[in-house]
Amino acid sequence: MSDELILRPVGVYRCDFPLKFGLPRQSGLAPDLKGRIEFYGAFQNPDYLRGIEGYSHLWLLWHFSEAGPSDSPTVRPPKLGGNTRVGVFASRSPYRPNPIGLSCVKFEGVGKTKSGTPCLFVSGGDLADGTPVFDIKPYLAYADAHPEATSGFAKTDGVLTVDFPPALFEQIPSSHRDALLQTLSLDPRPGYQDDPERVYYLRCAALDIGFTVEGDTLRVVEVRDADEASG
Repeated sequence: MSDELILRPVGVYRCDFPLKFGLPRQSGLAPDLKGRIEFYGAFQNPDYLRGIEGYSHLWLLWHFSEAGPSDSPTVRPPKLGGNTRVGVFASRSPYRPNPIGLSCVKFEGVGKTKSGTPCLFVSGGDLADGTPVFDIKPYLAYADAHPEATSGFAKTDGVLTVDFPPALFEQIPSSHRDALLQTLSLDPRPGYQDDPERVYYLRCAALDIGFTVEGDTLRVVEVRDADEASG
């Protein structure tokens, strides 16, 4: 048997978050974050989606396109402060032998792209814009849900209070506001950074959102055009 397996993406994920920084750390944490999957070539055949309307949630298998494969047997999860090593198979780190991600998303419907090809609308994803998608599978509640499961060191963090001044909040398009607030409340910073003076920037659509965090409060201090930041 060959030690190589070639995977071909069936499509690409599209959303308002083009960078890894600021994305929810797991799927489902920001349920209002909308996304869509645009299909490639032969996968634009609508028969690939026949019957998908019968499911409320879907599994996405995708490529950690911003993290190359790694042969290290251990990683340092941000949740443990970035100093403690655990086995890569005991983590969800993107740095793994095969950089494949797994996300459960809510199915929102089938639509069409501007060019008229089928696309799949979902919500609650944790993928960046432009992420290659390898496969889509239905979520089966009777087999996939395990309420008694334990989560090791990856326990749920509390959410932050978001202080978003009205004058800055009004600069955010209304269709993006709920998802942005949910994402900010999850504390986008790396788990090992805790500098209340530092201004971090999260990119949402064409805007960079500057914020600080002190204690349990995240304060938005700036909203600027992304082109202005890179120009």
